Parts: sequence; C-alpha cells; structure tokens
Amino acid sequence: MKNFDILRPATLAKAVELLPKRAATHPGALVSRPLAGGQDLLVELKDHLAEPDELVDLRGLKEASDFGRAPDGSFRIGALTTVARLTREQSVRDNYAVLAEAADSIASPQIRTQATLGGNLCQRPRCMYYRNEETVCLKRGGDECFSFAGLNKYNAILGGGPSYIVHPSDLAPALIALDANIQIQGASTRELALEDFFTLPSESDVTRENVLAPNEIVRSVTIPARGSDWRTTYVKFKERESFDWALSAVALALRIEKDRIAEARLILGGVAPIPWRVRSAEALLVGRRADDRSAAAAADEALRGAEPLEQNEYKVPLTRALIHK
Repeated sequence: MKNFDILRPATLAKAVELLPKRAATHPGALVSRPLAGGQDLLVELKDHLAEPDELVDLRGLKEASDFGRAPDGSFRIGALTTVARLTREQSVRDNYAVLAEAADSIASPQIRTQATLGGNLCQRPRCMYYRNEETVCLKRGGDECFSFAGLNKYNAILGGGPSYIVHPSDLAPALIALDANIQIQGASTRELALEDFFTLPSESDVTRENVLAPNEIVRSVTIPARGSDWRTTYVKFKERESFDWALSAVALALRIEKDRIAEARLILGGVAPIPWRVRSAEALLVGRRADDRSAAAAADEALRGAEPLEQNEYKVPLTRALIHK
C-alpha cells in the first residue's frame, strides 16, 4: 500500500474544496479520494488499484449524516448512514421493507457497522479481472474486457459491453424501487433521480460507474412520501449464504388498488453494469392481479433481452425464478 496523508475537513464544503484542488495539479489522476467507511476503498488501496496521495476523511460531517422524515413526508438518509443502522431502524423496517431487506443481505454484521450508504452506492466492480492488480482491463484503462472471452461466471447478462461488470450495490436497486433521489455536493448541490446516477459503459467513460465528477461527493438520498398501499421486497441469491455479493437480485415495489396492481417498480441487481430497471415488465404488471401468472409474465419480459456469456447463462433462469418468487 502506498503511503498517504489523511485530511479531516470540518465541513462538507471544505471536503469538496480539497478534492479538485489536488486533482487539478495532477491531470488525469485521482490523487485525493474521499473516505467514509472505507470497506471498499481500503481494499483497493491494499491491492494497488487506487494510489491516492491524500484521503479526505468525511466521517463525522453533519451535512452528510441526516436521518429521518422531513416536513413534506419524504425520508432523508445521509450518505454517512451505516448499513447497520438501516437494518435496525424500525422506521425503515415499517415503511421501506425493500431497503431493510437489502441492507440485511450485505456482507457481515461487522462490515455493516462500518459500511455507509454512500459507499455502497459508489463501490467499484467486483470483477476478478478488475480486482487483479496485474491485469490492466478495460475498466482500468486497458484495451480489452477480459471477462468477455474469459472467466465470466459472475458477469453481466443485460446491458453489457464493452465492459461486462455487474454493479455490486444492494442498496441501489432497493432505493430505485422506492423512487429515491440522490443529492450530490460539489461547488453547488444538485439532485437527480437515483436511477440516473449510474452509467452504462456503452454510454459514458467506460472506467466509471456513475456521474460523480472528481470534485463531487454524495451527500444524501431522499425517498419521497408514499401511501400505505405500496408493498415492497428484496430477494437476493448469492453463492455463499454467509457473506457474498449477488449472483442475481430483485427489488420489487407494487402499489395495489383493490385487487389489482396500479403501479410497479422492478429493478434487477447482480446482472448488469447498473441497477437494471425493467420498465417494460413494470408496464406489463399494471392492471393485473398480483399472482403467479403475472409474476411469470413479468419474469419473461424482464429477461427478454438477456445476452449471457459462455459461463453465466444460469443467471437467466435464476433471475426469472427470483422474480417469480
């Protein structure tokens, strides 16, 4: 691990100032990186995947630590909120079951006490080629995505190309199912729908997974007010029951009027380079009963465009089964 300095700004605005000032003196290099829980970043440092000169410590910044309901009925969760808090807060379990269930599925109890909401949304890919410091893959500025013709058991079946990573966040699909917005702090604050935060490798810089500029930090996520007629859940399949990333996951939210589905949100995890929202399947569900036939139809529609690689075709029936479940 390369030696680095730790900077501890007193405010989020000061933290934002530290990032671009240093980056501007080293064009093309992220020599200053934000540090929150550090569960992903510290691994990258140890594996020489990131070698910043400075870490900007965000821990303790009040502006990124909000948690609770606003006067308009929305619910704000600061980026520094730990995953463990999402699992234990009764307000989350009672009102946002999909989020509590996604948080429950993450890593181990020890890691959940340190890992943060912002870090989970911004974590880097788990692809074995990207994580190998000796391999300069497309994600790390190389010329080839080695998983395309190599070991691709864990890679994308939807939205892949030219990189076939899958986004590792569990909280992202759950929050998108809740129509969450994300607040980003830079020179000014901007807000966008969380689903627009993530970027496909075919649509932007292939080395990135989101729209954050080098001088921006995730500040918080806001869940808009919803009625009590929504039903939500998160289902995840992983190779190891104890501690693992999703081979496939499904975040589902349904608004029921009488005995029919009035609105639907269906987002897949572990199968695409971004949390994969399937709007065509959502539209198919509207007006139907929430029964096995509807679930099967939605599952078929969600996997209609799947393009599995040589070793991950199993993800198609697996994801179909999770949706049906």
